[in-house]
Amino acid sequence: MRIKRILFLLFFIGIVMGCQDEVIPKPKAKLRLEYPKSDYGTIETDHFKFLKNQTSIFSQKDANSMTLDYPALKGSLFVTYKDVNGDIDKLLMDAQKLSIEHSAKADGIVPHPFVNEKDRVYGMFFEVVGNAASQAQFYVTDSTDHFVTGSLYFYVKPNYDSIYPAATYLQNDIKKFMESVRWK
Repeated sequence: MRIKRILFLLFFIGIVMGCQDEVIPKPKAKLRLEYPKSDYGTIETDHFKFLKNQTSIFSQKDANSMTLDYPALKGSLFVTYKDVNGDIDKLLMDAQKLSIEHSAKADGIVPHPFVNEKDRVYGMFFEVVGNAASQAQFYVTDSTDHFVTGSLYFYVKPNYDSIYPAATYLQNDIKKFMESVRWK
């Protein structure tokens, strides 16, 4: 009787162990995000005009403050205009200080100078790498009358790996914005 129990127990354990699926590791995959092709249209403000991506929603709080919202990407580009009034050094310092403030959380800040001598548009684009609140900052000026700054923010907690594709897409829009600025 005892041998029958042992044989039954071994048979039962064999069936239970034999019925499990073999563990197979999942293949590595990459996230594939597709964004719409950028199509640009002109926006005119009181002080300058520029090209904006048609997927963004333009809103203007007043003559000096505007926003380009990207609801599908959960991000916004906040843009501010200021008159230079002979105070270009202070405006430049403030714009660069804003970018430096993000360096505490950022892994790096990569500056990209911008010069368009023909249309008198000069500036700097700051690409922020890492888990900072803003993934890009920029300013453009003619150095005598006009000064525009902008900051890119997402509506989510900063996780650079997750927002990198959207940040890259919007950084290209910011560069197009800078390239297309024309003063009035």
